[in-house]
Amino acid sequence: MSDKTMTADEAVARLDSGMTLGIGGWGARRKPMALVRALLRSRVTGLTVVSCGGPDVGMLAAAGRVRRLVVPFATLDSVPLEPHFRAARESGALELTEFDEAMFLWGLRAAAHRLPFLPLRAGLGSDVMRVNPDLRTVTSPYADGETFVAVPALRLDAALVHVNRADRGGNGQCLGPDPYFDDLFCEAADAAYVSCERIVDTAELTKEAVPQTLLIRRHTVTGVVEAPNGAHFTSCAPDYARDEKFLRHYATTPWPRFAGRFLSGEEPEYRAAVRAWHQEDA
Repeated sequence: MSDKTMTADEAVARLDSGMTLGIGGWGARRKPMALVRALLRSRVTGLTVVSCGGPDVGMLAAAGRVRRLVVPFATLDSVPLEPHFRAARESGALELTEFDEAMFLWGLRAAAHRLPFLPLRAGLGSDVMRVNPDLRTVTSPYADGETFVAVPALRLDAALVHVNRADRGGNGQCLGPDPYFDDLFCEAADAAYVSCERIVDTAELTKEAVPQTLLIRRHTVTGVVEAPNGAHFTSCAPDYARDEKFLRHYATTPWPRFAGRFLSGEEPEYRAAVRAWHQEDA
């Protein structure tokens, strides 16, 4: 088994402007924020971002890195609508493709199976079809002749996800209550970069492990990044909860001020700035 470990900056160095980039997690839960922060330190821009949007979407949109977003939503969970995403959307700074959650899942699944589309009932009779005029329907070739939405594959050039544990070969373990779509993001991408709270031996991944926790399979992974607290300020259950106070600070702070204080350096500087802010806010 080959060693795929690398740093966050080394992973981001493999990304190019104009790519279609999938980002795992869900809202403000288990987002690969250390990788997103590394992406913000790079010069990569003009991205099409595919995500169950949270602060990953908000930060990249606020920084002007996104050309187009494909999302079912963009939320901070306790703050219903991601405010920096909202500002970018209202100003017309990006294009938006908004799918129903089931359509989003089926688009990733189609890409994972290298199919051009998959048929789905979700979306029929809804405004999803109106706001996405490029969507097409297909008729069942069997006797029932039922009509379905032909959900196009969400094929990704690269994907970024965060899990609790991983080995050096790219097997990833999710210990929280919900895997979200992270395995599909990896399978739908030409290259996938997995950050984790801790790199462990493969034997530790399987020792007394529930098989369903072994979410990410190494053949879908290009690089593994050890990033303790790498989902901050989103949650990474059971390792830590969402940093709610910091989340609300992010949500209510103008982007230039937030970025200037917390995103002007590398990951150690980010952590130090967050600690300092918490001490001031105590």
